[in-house]
Amino acid sequence: MKPYILVVGSSNTDMVVKAERLPVPGETILGGAFLMAAGGKGANQAVAAARLGGNVVFIGKVGDDMFGKKTIELLKNEWIDTSCVGVDSESPSGVALITVDGRGENCIVVASGANRNLLPGDVGVEKIKQATLILMQLEIPLETVEWVLDLALEHGVPVILNPAPASPLSDKLMRKVTILTPNQTEAEMLTGIAIVDVPGAERAAAVLAGKGVKTVIVTLGAEGALLLEDGRFDLVAAPVVKAVDTTAAGDVFCGALAVALAEGRLVKEAVGWACSAAALSVTRMGAQPSAPTRDELDAFKDCS
Repeated sequence: MKPYILVVGSSNTDMVVKAERLPVPGETILGGAFLMAAGGKGANQAVAAARLGGNVVFIGKVGDDMFGKKTIELLKNEWIDTSCVGVDSESPSGVALITVDGRGENCIVVASGANRNLLPGDVGVEKIKQATLILMQLEIPLETVEWVLDLALEHGVPVILNPAPASPLSDKLMRKVTILTPNQTEAEMLTGIAIVDVPGAERAAAVLAGKGVKTVIVTLGAEGALLLEDGRFDLVAAPVVKAVDTTAAGDVFCGALAVALAEGRLVKEAVGWACSAAALSVTRMGAQPSAPTRDELDAFKDCS
């Protein structure tokens, strides 16, 4: 098998309602548009990487139900290796309920289902050893994330960890991470530093690097991404676009970053490419449907 990106993570079915604004607690809003699409941070990142030319192996767990069967079918349609996707007969597949407002901002509630049962024994050691790099998130049990990090470190395989959804992480865990990709909210939770501007992001990134993370990339939405590598800060701009739905922008960023690094690009160049991919994705509705192909991204960059 040629070199591959190993994505270990979640898969969900996203049920999305687009309305002019997000409801406040206890309020019902009429007039929204509904769509249902494949999602979950792990599967989103796997699809994003595959569409951009990455050779992707996905390890996850789905329920023995219509959503799980459809998830595997859709991943196979993207030429993703699903031979290590487990089927859980006890728990349903993961589901996410998403509301998107007129500015493209969203709020999400996830019922994890079978994703909670993706355990270390479900992740093959050989798959870790043979990977070019590994991409993970936090919608699966933390013990599984830690187990993969330990094996990756032992075998010299770099790991990109997207710490989403935001969750406390130990310094011991972070010392094993090659690249950490928090957004502003996640960086604030991990450091306790409020991020309202680029200097705030720099302070948070410095704290994370001080905990042992080799490279920190704080994604800043329309502002691009802040890279801290080898003690140097670089603010990488994102193309200016009109956002329709920001649901999977961070996932597309991570998938694109993984492909660029697997192809041997320098980190700063890879971050710029990932910013462009994420910017293109927010001009479309849905999680996986918004992920661009390689040809689409090349054409978008030529026009930016």
